[in-house]
Amino acid sequence: MFGFLKKVGDYTRDAVGAANYMTQGLAVTFDHLRRRPITVQYPYEKLIPSERYRGRIHYEFDKCIACEVCVRVCPINLPVVDWVMNKATKKKELRNYSIDFGACIFCGNCVEYCPTNCLSMTEEYELAAFDRHSLNYDNIALGRLPTSVTSDPAVVPLRELAYLPKGVMDPHGVPDTDPRVGKLPSQVLDSLPKAAPEETAP
Repeated sequence: MFGFLKKVGDYTRDAVGAANYMTQGLAVTFDHLRRRPITVQYPYEKLIPSERYRGRIHYEFDKCIACEVCVRVCPINLPVVDWVMNKATKKKELRNYSIDFGACIFCGNCVEYCPTNCLSMTEEYELAAFDRHSLNYDNIALGRLPTSVTSDPAVVPLRELAYLPKGVMDPHGVPDTDPRVGKLPSQVLDSLPKAAPEETAP
């Protein structure tokens, strides 16, 4: 008799646990049903990268002094600096500069340590190619000005996709004055309590 009651109790406990797990899963599902989709209709819609986005590297040939600092700080020794020594002036003369974006990890060390600021990170991220060798950019390809998302008239630029007003499903034409559902990262940082300055012991 007690064995039968124990089995009934175990079965009831398992059924309640399963129903609880199903309720939790359905609660997440229904919670997402009332949210707007975050799908971007690429390539007709594109997100604007952040200000410090590390995209394709832009190179200015006239500023480069062939010091090869970028090669030394690169984790994979990626930039190829081709130069010759001018015996008359006893200075380096740059012939060619190239970066293989098929192997680049976009760490930004070359840009950070360049003494003449001839390298800079851009917001260009569309570097897909059918041939791996075409990702090896020479100084002419690196000197090309980057394409901007906002400058293309055929593309709708999207910003702050996850912070639309409540009930709005389309990000187009929403004024910035409308109240948002979530807080922007800058607003979240402002709402955090400020850490009190540590008192130094005398």
